[in-house]
Amino acid sequence: MGQVARGDKQAFSVLYDALAPMVFGIVTKVVRDRAQSEEVAQEVMIDLWRQAARYRPDAGSVATWAATVAHRRAVDRVRSAQAAVDRDNAQAAREHRTAFDEVAEQVETRLEGEQVRRCLRGLTELQHQAVTLAYYGGLTYREVAQALRTPLPTIKTRMRDGLIRLRDCMGVTT
Repeated sequence: MGQVARGDKQAFSVLYDALAPMVFGIVTKVVRDRAQSEEVAQEVMIDLWRQAARYRPDAGSVATWAATVAHRRAVDRVRSAQAAVDRDNAQAAREHRTAFDEVAEQVETRLEGEQVRRCLRGLTELQHQAVTLAYYGGLTYREVAQALRTPLPTIKTRMRDGLIRLRDCMGVTT
């Protein structure tokens, strides 16, 4: 390891041949994907080359040190992959709208529409026409008055009375 720490490529080649199979085996047991295991094992071997000067013989054998580095790197890869999956799942959950919510909304809209139609039937003919032209036809008071050939003040009164009756029928509180 001292020679590897000094940059001896031949010494690293010997070290690589001795440790690579063990490193790959440890990584494969943790990562379980062959392609990723190969990547992680390669990264471990590069780490051993770069960090050779940090090796301390009194802390354990070179094989033990390499096994520790390999295991830690493999666990980091698995955690990183799991974190990415968790982020993707969380994002998908935030974006997902359940079919139940859509169905409930459609049912509620349909029921409200039926209630509005029922309440509209309870208005006088002039109130019904005026409200329908204004709210469904998008006409102004003046345009409603012209369309129904009725004085503007009468239209305003009929619409006010009609809207009050609709509000009461729909159960809206102010």
